[in-house]
Amino acid sequence: PQFRTTVRQDTVQAMRIAYVINSLEGGGAAFPVPAITSVFREAGHTVKVFALARRDGLAIPLCEKAGLEYCICPYGEKQPIRMFLWLRRALRAWQPDLIWTSLTRSTAMGALIGILERKPVVSWQHSAFLKAGNLRLLRALRNTPRIWVGDSEYVTEVTRQRLDLPDARMACWPIFCVRTDVPQAAPWQPGEVIRIASLGRFSPEKGYDELIDALVMLRGRDLPAFEVTICGRGKERERLETKKRALGLDNLHLHDFVHDVPDFLATQHLYVQPSHWEGFCVAVHDAMQAGLPVIGTAVGELNHSLQEGRTGWKVPPRDAAALAECMARVLSRPAELHATGCNARAYVREHFSHTNFTRIGRDILHRAMPGRA
Repeated sequence: PQFRTTVRQDTVQAMRIAYVINSLEGGGAAFPVPAITSVFREAGHTVKVFALARRDGLAIPLCEKAGLEYCICPYGEKQPIRMFLWLRRALRAWQPDLIWTSLTRSTAMGALIGILERKPVVSWQHSAFLKAGNLRLLRALRNTPRIWVGDSEYVTEVTRQRLDLPDARMACWPIFCVRTDVPQAAPWQPGEVIRIASLGRFSPEKGYDELIDALVMLRGRDLPAFEVTICGRGKERERLETKKRALGLDNLHLHDFVHDVPDFLATQHLYVQPSHWEGFCVAVHDAMQAGLPVIGTAVGELNHSLQEGRTGWKVPPRDAAALAECMARVLSRPAELHATGCNARAYVREHFSHTNFTRIGRDILHRAMPGRA
């Protein structure tokens, strides 16, 4: 890959690292924080998480389970000035050697504080889509972070192009670290209902409208019985429930957020991700780790991870008809699902091993050390 990091073997001096993040809500940016910071802590560094908001707080139990210290801004998200002043006071009191930011708002505030307090900054980018205002803000601050880190090959390249950054200021650290202890999905058995899962926030960019439309198109097809379960939270859930009921889709279930993702995925036969855009998409790689084949849109890192017919299948985003046709082909051969899922599991184990995850993270820390050019 273009931005593969060269691993350094020399010792990195111990640092205090402030990990600044937009919120501790459930999602792809907050859930991996314990794994990310474990790389820092295992290298001898002290880490504290500074969250600008709590939101649903679904990432808090994971931080507490990992013994990770955190604090949350007490002011609302509509009070950015008070939020910024709180963060500056909190960081000045804690005296970090390095400020590590994640997502746009925390990157902007962390970069400004880095300038004011003369602290080095590393910015982790996760988003495949930025609003125009956020893009202008990041461009204005482009020279502050020592290193811009993309959470995937796709986001790394997009960030380099958006901000016109040299390769020397870039690094790619895939946000996913595979686990070898998770339960594996069992093969589909003749007579079983094919169980299809999707995990994600109920919001327009996740493409659940297209998935519902595709399910309508599959009516009357000569296919084995199947059901789709979408788990998550978000403001669109009530509208999607209304649409589902109006269309009479009895084989579609909208459930709340799943806390034990590995156990849930192990009960499924297939995973679908109809997103309009993605960066890395942790949920897809969780499904592959569980041994599930994936039908996903050709966006973000899915363009690399979903290898047609081997680890999964790709369809264009926002195209319900293409999604329906792909689902029909795959569902017509349910006995082949497990073999494709095994290939998917082998892919993530090879590409996102704990060894690679740790080495890349430590190398970025070495490059970001105070005192280095």
